[in-house]
Amino acid sequence: MATVTNIQDLRAIAMRKVPRAIFHYADRGSYDETTLAANKADLAAIQLRQRVMIDVSDRSTATTMIGEKVALPLAIAPTGLTGLFHGNGEIHGCRAAQAAGIPFTLSTMSICSIEDVAGAVDKPFWFQLYVMRDRKFSESLIERAKAAKCSALVLTLDLQIQGQRHNDIKNGLAVPPKLTLANALDIATKPRWIASVLMGKRHSFGNLAVRQESDSLSTLSQWIAGQFDPSLSWKDVEWVRSLWPGKLILKGILDVEDAKIAAATGADAIVVSNHGGRQLDGAVSSISALPKIVDAIGGGKSEIWFDGGVQSGQDILKARALGAQGCLMGKAFLWSLAAGGQAGVAQAIEIIRRELDVSMALTGTRDIEQVDRSVLAL
Repeated sequence: MATVTNIQDLRAIAMRKVPRAIFHYADRGSYDETTLAANKADLAAIQLRQRVMIDVSDRSTATTMIGEKVALPLAIAPTGLTGLFHGNGEIHGCRAAQAAGIPFTLSTMSICSIEDVAGAVDKPFWFQLYVMRDRKFSESLIERAKAAKCSALVLTLDLQIQGQRHNDIKNGLAVPPKLTLANALDIATKPRWIASVLMGKRHSFGNLAVRQESDSLSTLSQWIAGQFDPSLSWKDVEWVRSLWPGKLILKGILDVEDAKIAAATGADAIVVSNHGGRQLDGAVSSISALPKIVDAIGGGKSEIWFDGGVQSGQDILKARALGAQGCLMGKAFLWSLAAGGQAGVAQAIEIIRRELDVSMALTGTRDIEQVDRSVLAL
């Protein structure tokens, strides 16, 4: 790990350490992956404005996200199957994030359960919710998040129907895994990964385990497959708001009209996101949608956050310049977790923090709160 200098180094290590099916789950997108590519290309195309001879000796990356103090404007995004990238991966990720002074979001589709993570850390974390067909079960998840003292609820809006991810099908990524000769041979070459995952608390979806009527993973998998609900509407957001008394974050907004409706719900934050290029292929990149949404609803009660390709401090600086109060990172988190567990995640956060700090200095910026479009070479 000593030779790692950027997030791409951690990605390369992760590619070697975990089975191909697991790596591709984090790394790839839906259909032809044009939106996945656009997330990266459009961020890279934004240029920063270099400034010189400005006193930047005293700098700060600290700010707030929904009123919580953060060491830099970054949170760990909710990611499914996290505990398959490293045993007890959700616990390792949460500990690393909290030690670094940034929020961690636990996914509904996590391997470790809400209770597992709450029992292993000292501070509150955020919980991400999918509203499922079984509303009673969704309500029970909200109650469990309350009992765990989660400080915010992240409601994902853009997974009513799942976009097809070709690599997941080809790799046999399912619960239970569809083992092929190629998969078996690949997994056999990853003994450390096998040991790590086998030593983990759980090997299936921890938050959904209570739905199992038997020990059969197939039973649980069949239930999950039928639970994403195409009938979801803004009334369901109102329903969640009526059950959840704390901070509410709406994730998955890409359209200005949707952003206006989301802001009208009174949400504490709205996340501009295309689900990491994993849902509607051909949709615009998150970074290209961000300034339009900021222009439409910025300055209101709801904070605006950015999610969609954050892999460097420069990415955060660009998003902040375009009006995002904070950012989420998903792929970079999973790569770093696979590369080195808790230490890998800590290293990724520190790499990004340093990059942000240096980039601020080279744009003549002393405080993250001062960042606006003037740092961009427009």
